[in-house]
Amino acid sequence: MKRIYLGTNLKMYKTNRETVTYLKELTEKTAALRCPGLELFVIPSFTALPEAVEAAEGKIKIGAQNMCWEDAGEYTGEISPRMLKTIGIDLIEIGHSERRHKFGETNFDVNRKVLAALRHGFTPLLCIGETEADKTYGVTTECLREQLKIGLYGVTGEQARRVWVAYEPVWAIGVGGKPATPEYANRSQQVIKDTLAELFPDNGGEIPVLYGGSVNSRNATGLIEQPAIDGLFIGRAAWEAESFAAIIKQVLDAGKRNY
Repeated sequence: MKRIYLGTNLKMYKTNRETVTYLKELTEKTAALRCPGLELFVIPSFTALPEAVEAAEGKIKIGAQNMCWEDAGEYTGEISPRMLKTIGIDLIEIGHSERRHKFGETNFDVNRKVLAALRHGFTPLLCIGETEADKTYGVTTECLREQLKIGLYGVTGEQARRVWVAYEPVWAIGVGGKPATPEYANRSQQVIKDTLAELFPDNGGEIPVLYGGSVNSRNATGLIEQPAIDGLFIGRAAWEAESFAAIIKQVLDAGKRNY
């Protein structure tokens, strides 16, 4: 079975106590599902991170939803790499569409954060994706390649071994999102894989590329069976431990059948 990456971003929803309860339940419900091919991760809010790391007990990788590119300074409201290091975080979500479109982060901001994450030994989870307008005008490929080429500018081949990419079409995420068909998602993810191979000829093909965008129990199997999809970045369908565990089992069963 190929390595499968499954995770969720809790966004601004669960309190510290709710996050701890969720992680403990998820740990219990997935205990029997653990296998060498599964990489399981959860990305809670900043305030819950220390308690989340403790509750996960090393069985679930815990990530941060964002990070400043500077180690310290006059950046009110920001979180530095050094702060995240002290609480045992090793995964940083960078460039989520909400950061780009609601808070004005540019590809160049994303690049600075990716480089900072790698400098401090984190795994950056670089999020990219086209808008509805990009899709309508037929520039999805150009959009994805631009976000990748700028976002990963200056990353060495050796550093690229720690990079993860999440493809999240903007029109497919959030409330009212329209799921991409498995075929559409696979085509876009193949563009990403081809670009990564171009940027990093020695190991670009080893960089995991996850799909996110209205993933649920109805479409998870069809998505994970696509050859260019290495994992799923799941939204609200994963915010209850029981439903997330059910999707994990479903995906792992599909992986065993197909690999």
